Amino acid sequence: MILPFVKYHGTGNDFIIIDNRRKTVEPGDRKTIKHLCNRRFGIGADGLMMLYDHQELDFEMKYFNADGIEGTMCGNGGRCIVMFAKKLRLVVNRARFMTNDGVHTAMINDTSISLKMNDVKTIRKLLDGYFLDTGSPHYITFRNEIKNIDVFNEGRKLRNNQTFKPDGTNVNFVEVQKKRLLLRTYERGVENETLSCGTGTIAAAIVSVYSGQIDSDNITVQTGGGILNVSFTMTGKEYFSDIVLEGPATLVFEGEIKI
Repeated sequence: MILPFVKYHGTGNDFIIIDNRRKTVEPGDRKTIKHLCNRRFGIGADGLMMLYDHQELDFEMKYFNADGIEGTMCGNGGRCIVMFAKKLRLVVNRARFMTNDGVHTAMINDTSISLKMNDVKTIRKLLDGYFLDTGSPHYITFRNEIKNIDVFNEGRKLRNNQTFKPDGTNVNFVEVQKKRLLLRTYERGVENETLSCGTGTIAAAIVSVYSGQIDSDNITVQTGGGILNVSFTMTGKEYFSDIVLEGPATLVFEGEIKI
């Protein structure tokens, strides 16, 4: 069959998106998804999303990692699929949609999307860093000169550490520069460094405040693919609410592929 698709990126974190409202693609077809995400034999992407109709909301999002396995919430992916929904005229300047971790709301501002994420209630001190769930599990470790880190090998080792079994974790190397963070992320499911990670960006911002390294509720994060902004409300020591991830969501190209 011939499959229409679009490709978007959010600060270099790229995604294939399929309008699956007619349910033309089986969501459990891991082999096909893995092939489509392959950068040499397919379209190439960090992940794939399918957009479905929803009875009460604007749409539903299903996210799959590049390895073909359905993933947890993806912040950059969520922003990109909202921009795609606008292209389909399902939304105008505001969207409410369903994901595997519940309902999310987004505001559309020309080329950028502000996406509201779920509250964070628990942060754990593990190894020489911190572990938390921001829609996906993330391990945060603060380092100096992260440009010199071997993210692939160090990240893979931490991702598979016994502490995080059985599912593993995403690994984030964070450098604090006054009120700005530099971030590099090893993503599980992609099993490599990605240019940006939305939920990792949120995790880095929250932990930087939790650990006392930054005193702000509005933080700029420089990823390998561009700049993202995280804002939130902190109540007490560990409760973070009103979390918003803001940044660009850009159409790369659209086309058709035979599967």
